[in-house]
Amino acid sequence: HHAQAGQQHGVGFGLRDRGNNLQVDTQTQFNMGSVSKLFTAAAILVLAQEDRLSLDDPVTDYIPEFTMSDSRYKDITVRMLLNHTSGVAEYNMKPEYVSYLLAHPLHVFTTMDYLGFIKGDEVQFAAGSKHLYTNTNYVLLALIGDQLTGDHAKYIRDEIFKPLGLTHSFYRDDANYLNQPDLVNSYWDRYSNGELENCSQMQQVNVASLIGDDGIIASPVDYIKFLKALFDGELLQPATMDQMLTFVSNETGPDAYGYGLGIHNDPYKGHAEYGHTGGGIGAGCELGYLPDEHIYFFVALNMGTIISSPITDAAADIRSEI
Repeated sequence: HHAQAGQQHGVGFGLRDRGNNLQVDTQTQFNMGSVSKLFTAAAILVLAQEDRLSLDDPVTDYIPEFTMSDSRYKDITVRMLLNHTSGVAEYNMKPEYVSYLLAHPLHVFTTMDYLGFIKGDEVQFAAGSKHLYTNTNYVLLALIGDQLTGDHAKYIRDEIFKPLGLTHSFYRDDANYLNQPDLVNSYWDRYSNGELENCSQMQQVNVASLIGDDGIIASPVDYIKFLKALFDGELLQPATMDQMLTFVSNETGPDAYGYGLGIHNDPYKGHAEYGHTGGGIGAGCELGYLPDEHIYFFVALNMGTIISSPITDAAADIRSEI
């Protein structure tokens, strides 16, 4: 969805509610999924600018109880959480977590529940030795944010949403913050056969449980406003931005994917593309900036799948065309 600044209701394609035949428009809120990590990272980097933390401090300085069971965890720094080089175990891949989630679709998890799923687990690799995208890193960053501000979500609302005028963005305002009339319904192709079920309730309970690595909803205009403000220097000083855009990669070459501090570089035909992708039980999206062209874009899908689906194949074709 290509949104002009200041435009409120623009053209929308597709349905936010299939049952009632309601169209998408520029005020429609989409589930951000892991694009939330970009907001969490920005908040941590603002705190670093304010000298309230240092990126190369050990995580244990801010979360003393976070020693888990492995002495190698003491080598993890805040920066390693931000760029996924920490080696900390991944809660999101634990069979115990996934099977419980699917068997109890309306269960509300807490941060400590997520960390409980990896308690006693070995590290994935020695701290700082390589990059591996891991949701647990951002659960821990949210805890650090809470430690420093009392409430990282309120800090994001006060220090990012409000100053940037993100009036259609919501993150843990209250227990029912996802109960928004403009939030899309979520659909799930459970059996990867093109048959969609409305899974909005399950998606909303899941999203409301996710902290730091997911949990934000926003309109297309707000997504673009945020990313443009970030690259216009409204949040971070140039030196901080340089650190954010220092990418680690397991690949080489002009189209190698790299990950910075809460942001990716996923080049397209040799052209940099800065941003983040997100997904969920009934959601998928990508927020991006093409610096060579000075183009910002946001693409979202209000459906999910476990493996693959003819519907997601069609969405991938649309993204490529855009």
